[in-house]
Amino acid sequence: MSAADAPAGPHGERPQTLLVLGARGDLTKRLLLPGLGSLVAASGLTGLHLVGSDRGEGSDEEWRALVARAFSEGDASGAAVDAVVRDTRYVAADAAGADDLRGLLASCGGRLTLYFALPPAVTVEACRTLARIGVPEGTRLVLEKPFGTDAASATALNELLHSFVPEDHVHRVDHFLGMPTVLNILGVRFANRVIEPLLTSEHVEAVDIVFDETLGLEGRAGFYDTTGALRDMVQSHLLQVLALVAMPAPSALEPVDVRDAKAHVLRATHVWDDRPERFSRRARYTAGTVGGRSLPSYTDEPGTDPARETETLAEVMFAVDTWQWAGVPFRVRSGKAIGAPRQEVTFWFKAPRHVPGGLTGAVPDNRLRLGIGPHRLQLDLNVNGAGDPSTISPVTLDTSFAPGELLEYGEVLRGVLEDEKPLSVRDDMSVESWRIVEPVLDAWHDGRVPLDAYPAGSAGPGSWEDLAPRTNPWTPGRRTGAPSSS
Repeated sequence: MSAADAPAGPHGERPQTLLVLGARGDLTKRLLLPGLGSLVAASGLTGLHLVGSDRGEGSDEEWRALVARAFSEGDASGAAVDAVVRDTRYVAADAAGADDLRGLLASCGGRLTLYFALPPAVTVEACRTLARIGVPEGTRLVLEKPFGTDAASATALNELLHSFVPEDHVHRVDHFLGMPTVLNILGVRFANRVIEPLLTSEHVEAVDIVFDETLGLEGRAGFYDTTGALRDMVQSHLLQVLALVAMPAPSALEPVDVRDAKAHVLRATHVWDDRPERFSRRARYTAGTVGGRSLPSYTDEPGTDPARETETLAEVMFAVDTWQWAGVPFRVRSGKAIGAPRQEVTFWFKAPRHVPGGLTGAVPDNRLRLGIGPHRLQLDLNVNGAGDPSTISPVTLDTSFAPGELLEYGEVLRGVLEDEKPLSVRDDMSVESWRIVEPVLDAWHDGRVPLDAYPAGSAGPGSWEDLAPRTNPWTPGRRTGAPSSS
């Protein structure tokens, strides 16, 4: 029985087909299928028919075994999970071939969702073919970042997609936005009277959005060496986090409200002082040891080309010219092979207006830290210390929050299959993100920003200030956003 003929599920779910193009790829096996399993197990989702397709020949039995193994690795079980595994099938096809795609589309019933788990260039070719042959009415498209390589190509991609489906049928997914640690930004900001009024330029000195990790290249030279940290992390993931951090409160967590609020922030964002040569930095790791594991120099990794000058650490200071955030620097940074990983959003509060005489000891600036890797929320305060009550001592209020019910890709797929898109990237946002970083890319391409080096396992280049978490790295009382030296 096809999805088109299947009855609606017990909760009224409409039969639908999820067609994964690139079914044998790493993304599908490592992330997409475990996420789907977590969604099916948690929701009891019925009426879903999963079809995998790739260029290699294969049998339905082999594909079912792969799906079952991926579901198991995501701890998914239950009758609904078993039903998806039992009914799934595999079709060998060229994702850019017109005849193959016609056959694939004709074999799918119910509402069709096309998930492009493919390299970006192959996705574009597949979409060009689909624009020529057409798709069934109501078809949804799901694309992985990057969405283009610059503002012009992102615009061209949007026009291509809109030539055969409307914008509200397009999901540009970013798995960062499915992370419960990222989604927690919304709860902390908008459900706490004692926090939200403080998150403005009146009280906040600066904001850090940092995603440093211990991982090196990990065999991804084919993708990473032509991409680098700025495109891979800052342009996509971390600018989306910035939008959540800085957006005004929406009236509801509905798709239009949230995406309008995020787009409002991105339109107002640009490199600080419009000087990318001054307010951006790049570096690449050399040989070193991370967590007891030896890493070779990036340029000695198989598949890399040193002449490309691909950065593994990127840092840019942005301005967000809105009423709420004008004058507050946002430092966005991501690095690989960092010895002490830091994955958090940090709000650095301004110094107290006046500390009464008689209180002694250092008065560190207050910080609010939201983990976007670890499930932690921390608030640094100053209190009277033990012993002499006139001596100030810093303390940290620390709590953790539980992981989400779904894996990150489960959250992404929930939005796709239930057609809720507050977290997906709208067409205009995909263009704005490239517009924001293009001046930096140009400055780097022209050699106006040197490519520094740092040993794997270190905190970054020794010539850079403010890379390791310590006391407030921003110069007290300054509103220019410039580090104390550079």
